[in-house]
Amino acid sequence: MATLASFDITSTVDLQEVDNAVNQANKEIAQRYDFKGSRAAIDLNRAENTITLTADDDYKMTALWDILQGRLVRRGVPTKNLTPGDIERAANDTVRRVVALQQGIPTEAAKEIVKFLKERKLKKVQAAIQADQVRVSSASKDDLQEAMRQLREHDFGVALQFGNYRG
Repeated sequence: MATLASFDITSTVDLQEVDNAVNQANKEIAQRYDFKGSRAAIDLNRAENTITLTADDDYKMTALWDILQGRLVRRGVPTKNLTPGDIERAANDTVRRVVALQQGIPTEAAKEIVKFLKERKLKKVQAAIQADQVRVSSASKDDLQEAMRQLREHDFGVALQFGNYRG
């Protein structure tokens, strides 16, 4: 009997890189002329996996969001894993936006990945949902590589990482 080769599909965000990006964004905000004297801040809550943006008005909130996204992209953090909330009114005539960080593949996206692989009819490629990741296995390493290629080309709404390859 042939041995099964497998790999895991995950979707995580490196919180240290997010922290570094938030610190860089805060430094840029402190030096920018259009933010002088304003109450603009970006805070990372590691326990809840959220980033809170606070600004004086909607215009500055948009600028804050652009600065943060730019810093995250430069640090290699996938912006697909950010879920921005609505801009809401806060105390002292400020506005606030909470951005959730997606850690792990959501159930809907995992089901879509499994369905996608079944529709491709790759020979004996099995996909199984395991908590917040998907394990793909097959007897043929070539079929697994083809599955990876097809998964990279399709958009599932989250950034996919492939790891834990066992052959």
